Amino acid sequence: MNSIGRYFSNFFKALKSLLIGMKTTLKIFFRKKTTECYPENRKKDLYISPLYRGRLEMIHTADNYHHCVACGICQMNCPNGSIHVESEMVTDAEGKKTKVLKAYTYDLGRCMFCELCVRTCPHHAIQFTNQFENAVFTRSKLILTLNHPGSSLQPKAAAPKPAAAPSISAAAASAAPAAPAAASAPKAADTTPAATPASASASPATAKAPESEATLPLNSESTNK
Repeated sequence: MNSIGRYFSNFFKALKSLLIGMKTTLKIFFRKKTTECYPENRKKDLYISPLYRGRLEMIHTADNYHHCVACGICQMNCPNGSIHVESEMVTDAEGKKTKVLKAYTYDLGRCMFCELCVRTCPHHAIQFTNQFENAVFTRSKLILTLNHPGSSLQPKAAAPKPAAAPSISAAAASAAPAAPAAASAPKAADTTPAATPASASASPATAKAPESEATLPLNSESTNK
């Protein structure tokens, strides 16, 4: 009895799995086709995903400058050893020695397209393109030099000069409050001559003459005499 129950149980499980597979097949069958008619449409409407990793390249500007400083981090992180960075020391006009890139060699035949070199580059000097037509008949043609002939490291932009700091006197003058007009203007009393004594400056009309004995009133005793 148990064997018969297991038989039917396994039968219905297998039937369920078959129906799920047929459902997926029918859904894909009636879906819009995404097959590319390559190579007939390679120059018309061929679509390649921008995220496709086809070939490594070094980014150059219109003036033939690149951003590689020949640090060798991409070479150290490549698991297949498909990158070789060759550098040299040069002396600039100021007498300072600097390491510059001489040759950036990339072996496309050994690359596993892991993109570790691009992710670890601190200056974003390299990137993967979606160019996929890389088939050749000679293996030596897969060894590429990524830096363009005559290219060089892009010079750094000159740092803006800091604004000149104001002088101490100007800063103090701007920080000090404006003095009142009365304090800056000379006082009227300061421009007048020094005050003269009251007896000399008083006018004759207002000055009082000292009282003499003749003008004093006579008392009654002197009048009777």
